[in-house]
Amino acid sequence: MRQIVLDTETTGLSAENGDRIIEIGCVELLGRKLTGNNRHFYLNPERDSHEDALKVHGISNEFLQDKPKFSAIADELLAYLEGAEVIIHNAPFDISFLNKELELIGREPIARCVDKVTDSLMMAKELFPGKRNSLDALCDRLEVDNSGRTLHGALLDAELLADVYINLTRGQNTLAMDLGGGTQDGSVVPVIDLSVFDLPLLRASDQEVQAHENLLADIDKASKGKTVWRVLADA
Repeated sequence: MRQIVLDTETTGLSAENGDRIIEIGCVELLGRKLTGNNRHFYLNPERDSHEDALKVHGISNEFLQDKPKFSAIADELLAYLEGAEVIIHNAPFDISFLNKELELIGREPIARCVDKVTDSLMMAKELFPGKRNSLDALCDRLEVDNSGRTLHGALLDAELLADVYINLTRGQNTLAMDLGGGTQDGSVVPVIDLSVFDLPLLRASDQEVQAHENLLADIDKASKGKTVWRVLADA
């Protein structure tokens, strides 16, 4: 499936209270690989950014004065997103702004255009419960280089999130190894299924068992005793 990693910068925190989008960055993935077919827009929001928002993105009101309005880029953006899975960190925030911009020009919500929306923040919270799961925190945890991120920027953040998403979903789900797809002449490279082999059973050492118990205890503490194993034990 074609995937688009998307990020926005805005004048403030509330689309319903009149805040607007000032920047949109999109990065395309095909087969979990970056294609370079990206989109980047600066937009004139027809209002000033809040002081706190300026500290986050650093995009001045003067810089945006000669930029196009959302209505001028809407067709290009929607055509680009058409039928794709859109991946956003804290998706409800960005989707609320995109939907408000579309509503203001009499267009349908973004869900009518895309195949689905995936919230990478929710994915991260499921994988790392009780941990910080901001984009910067995930970059540090997953060894994604974010040294160039001094201020938030929609395209840079989308590029970082693409790398984070690939790392978040890198887990091997089966014992079948894909050796890279087809060859140059179009023939198919065979898949090796490791399930036909008699794999050895390696038991955890006492030290590994204790480390596992310590990890479960940390997760249980972070969730205030609401973990599945605690609930089942008390049932």
